[in-house]
Amino acid sequence: MRTVKFRDRECVLGTFPKLMGILNVTPDSFSDGGSPLPLEQRIETLLRDGASIIDIGGESTRPGALAVPLEEELERVLPAVEAVRRMSSDVFISIDTRKAKVAEEAICLGGDIINDVSGFSFDPDLLSVASDTRAGVIVMHSRSTPEFMQTGNHLVYENGVDTVAEEIRAILDRVLSAGVERCRIIVDPGIGFAKTPELSRELIRSAGTLQRLGYPLLSAPSRKSFIGMLTGESVPANRDYGTCGSVIASAVRGYELIRVHNVKAAMDCLKVFYGCIENGTVPE
Repeated sequence: MRTVKFRDRECVLGTFPKLMGILNVTPDSFSDGGSPLPLEQRIETLLRDGASIIDIGGESTRPGALAVPLEEELERVLPAVEAVRRMSSDVFISIDTRKAKVAEEAICLGGDIINDVSGFSFDPDLLSVASDTRAGVIVMHSRSTPEFMQTGNHLVYENGVDTVAEEIRAILDRVLSAGVERCRIIVDPGIGFAKTPELSRELIRSAGTLQRLGYPLLSAPSRKSFIGMLTGESVPANRDYGTCGSVIASAVRGYELIRVHNVKAAMDCLKVFYGCIENGTVPE
């Protein structure tokens, strides 16, 4: 077991992964954009189903997505942060943003973690916000922007997972140099972000290479295209069964946090898996 710190609170990680539930407040996310369900109902479901972290995103990062203006992203994200914190004082709130102002405002309202898909390369002020607020930081690997990440040389990795690890190490150096403490950092290798389906699978299978970086690992495979290629399911929202396979694989390989759309499906498959291999005892 080990502990990470998100602002003034600790999160204890163990064999049974913590689940990060996705709360997209966008009209165009790749599988759940423009949800017709009321915001409070979506939050209640994530809390009831066992999300330890709720990851709120107001800008789609699907392949080909364009940037969202700052004010529009703020209008989407801040009411969601307020609603989550009003409904739960215990759950950790992650802000899926590339913008310093969005992160800063969200943390003021009760946010705990900054999850930047650009690897802190988009907004030069975001690392200062992370350091000053003592927020948790998810260091995610990608290349280019969502608009172009699945094109050309962005998909070429000379040494596969080893190359991803080397590029993550460079990001970590920048993050640490900016004053973010090691105990607040989680590493996400960016499954599906500037990755071929083959490399996305390899990032789960070869997690040991990433563990040598020395930080807790977050797997984010939910409903992504590599699952569709394996199952033949072309509709992202229908990939939860396939996602459960990737959730178990991630847990087996040592990922301590897993980001998913369907928290109940992920929680149930993990409970049954660990209940079987641990003689009926489900780890806390």
